[in-house]
Amino acid sequence: MLRKNIRELRQNGITKIAFKRLNDPKVIPLWFGEGDLGTPEYIRQAAKDALDRNDTYYGHTRGKPELRKAISQYLHNLYNVSIDDTRITIPGSAMLSVTMACQMTLDPNSHAIVITPHWPNIDRAISVTGASFDYLRLKQKDGKWSLDLEAVKKIIRPNTRALYINSPSNPTGWVMKKHQQKELLEICRARNITIIADEVYHRMIYDANVAPSFLEVARPTDSVIVINSFSKTYAMTGWRIGWMVTPESLEEQMATISECFNTSAPSFIQSAAITALEKGEETISSLKKRYHTGREIVMQVLGNHPLIELSSPQGAFYAFPRIKGLRSSLEFTQSLLEKENVGVAPGYTFGPTNDDYFRLCFAQSQERLGKALERIVRHVENYSQI
Repeated sequence: MLRKNIRELRQNGITKIAFKRLNDPKVIPLWFGEGDLGTPEYIRQAAKDALDRNDTYYGHTRGKPELRKAISQYLHNLYNVSIDDTRITIPGSAMLSVTMACQMTLDPNSHAIVITPHWPNIDRAISVTGASFDYLRLKQKDGKWSLDLEAVKKIIRPNTRALYINSPSNPTGWVMKKHQQKELLEICRARNITIIADEVYHRMIYDANVAPSFLEVARPTDSVIVINSFSKTYAMTGWRIGWMVTPESLEEQMATISECFNTSAPSFIQSAAITALEKGEETISSLKKRYHTGREIVMQVLGNHPLIELSSPQGAFYAFPRIKGLRSSLEFTQSLLEKENVGVAPGYTFGPTNDDYFRLCFAQSQERLGKALERIVRHVENYSQI
């Protein structure tokens, strides 16, 4: 009954761990990409107000015009770029945007490149198209992650049609520099390769207000799809709303494909998203301070441990430690959950050659994070003696 590409899909390692003890009050859950603070009250109130005025009907398939305009203004304020709102689509979640971008650019005869370590559902979105793909791993040296652009050139095939890149990176925290974005864009432009740029952690950067964006270096006609989200920036993970910026002159195609996938995000949620853009800068600043503190705690505890190697993340809110000598990240995370009641994500699920790593989300209170790290260290030390 199922197509081969669907039949061969396998559950990712994050949910494989988490679903066993989801919502168990004994567990400190650091497995998902979200903090322990809920959505701010003013955003929730905006959604309630929208419901009270019966903002529950179908809208434009590409999203409310007023939200698209608000996103355009937000991007202009951040990057000093003019992004026409006709290039902006709000289909639903950012993951849905990734899926649409893959469907738009890939077919069974094409090839894609995934910059890895990466969030595991990315390669599944590619697999569903029937396209083949290769991983290109970031290099880790002297406590830093980096992208080798010469390696990008070598891995490109004649039928390569898309390259997925996430910066700031989940799980490594790597942030791509603007000059590298320019160079990568030139490489892909010359070879007719679409860049699918996942920038959902664009405000979660620790040495600037915002991370560099491909929107700053790409022409309106370039084959670049930039994906973003309200989830991380405004603590709106459960709302499932994000946006995508596509090349100009695709209004009809974007309206049509949006209609096929989700017919746009729920109307009342879009109203709340407008409020988040208009009033959310203080929220962003507060969350960044919290995440910065979390990062410092993680580096103090894990960064100096003799059994652990850890590069300090430049952005996002994850640590991606390597345990020296670890052979199975799945076995390690399962035993950590069973013995210490701490939930983290196994490294293998973030791409090949990561089986001696695990990922934790440090967007937590100091007390909760400190308690979890104490248990993690104890388990690492006990595990290494087995």
